[in-house]
Amino acid sequence: MTVALLLRVRGAAISAVAIALGNLAASAGETPRQSGAAPMAVPPAHAAPAGQAAVPKAKTYRNPVLSGNLADPMVLEHEGVFYLYATGEVEGDKGTRVYTSKDLVHWEKGPVVFRPGQPHVWAPDVWRDPASGKFYLYYTVNKNVGVAEADGPLGPFKIVREFFKDAIDAHLFRDDDGKLYLYFVKFPGFRIMVQPLASPTELSGEPTFVLRPEAEWEKRAGHVTEGPWMIKHRGRYYLLYSGSGADTPDYAVGYATADSPLGPFQRAKNNPIISRGEGLFGPGHGCAVRDSAGQWWHVYHQKNTDRREWSRFIAIDPLWFDADGTLTSRATRGTEHPAPVVGPRRGNERTPVRPAAR
Repeated sequence: MTVALLLRVRGAAISAVAIALGNLAASAGETPRQSGAAPMAVPPAHAAPAGQAAVPKAKTYRNPVLSGNLADPMVLEHEGVFYLYATGEVEGDKGTRVYTSKDLVHWEKGPVVFRPGQPHVWAPDVWRDPASGKFYLYYTVNKNVGVAEADGPLGPFKIVREFFKDAIDAHLFRDDDGKLYLYFVKFPGFRIMVQPLASPTELSGEPTFVLRPEAEWEKRAGHVTEGPWMIKHRGRYYLLYSGSGADTPDYAVGYATADSPLGPFQRAKNNPIISRGEGLFGPGHGCAVRDSAGQWWHVYHQKNTDRREWSRFIAIDPLWFDADGTLTSRATRGTEHPAPVVGPRRGNERTPVRPAAR
């Protein structure tokens, strides 16, 4: 037998073995690991639909995901890119800068998108109107809340109007019926309020009181409830918020639930869901975003030290809903964990599963 013939025979044998092994793996139901969870097999029902590209396997992340003195982050996903807006890093707090990412883990510094000409530019919230395609920045400037507008996520955002004086931390929520609600914090008393909107730039009626500092953890180092962010899960409204002094290591995150975006809201029994721990200080004030697999992720800030100061960085960690609707999370720093799944969306929402070990 010639050398060429021997090589062809050997190559055919190797190909046959490879095909057999591939079929064996497929019959075993191997699927990617679920994002944010301890190593476990995702049930076959969660596999990518036929004809759709498989969701890439999760990488890992380690907090901080974004250093620099940044706080109060919010993330908007648009056309496959995540845009992060936060407090800080514009001559202190004199504007808002954007950071971009394809995976929620690796971030690139972008341009300044909002510079109002006044100090104390805090807690930006950016929302895209699906009807007009316009982008709206709900800003805090010098303890006044208002709205600015731009044609794209990179700005520049121009002020349209001011909504409230003596107020901070605006967050726009669009319900399934298309109605808009603006959550914000009113002084004095760090009262979280909700204001119905007639359009992205127009108020409708009067604001409704939501909650004020009452629980022990909300008053541990200053009487504070702030940083509202709304999640709707299975028809119920979950309002994430932060409590205690934001410049202290006791800053923490809890939530309250309601059957309507206007309330009344009831505090969760498992509050706070993230708080200080060994080598971890003042986790709080963030947003929630879902990855391609339907897993919720909490993008928030932590303090660098346990001192009373404003040195902070950006972190991410998963959020989970238990079978009874209880929302839980964890705060991590300096340890490796499975990263968000980024790829084609699966089409059907699935409830994130709590890791076996936290």
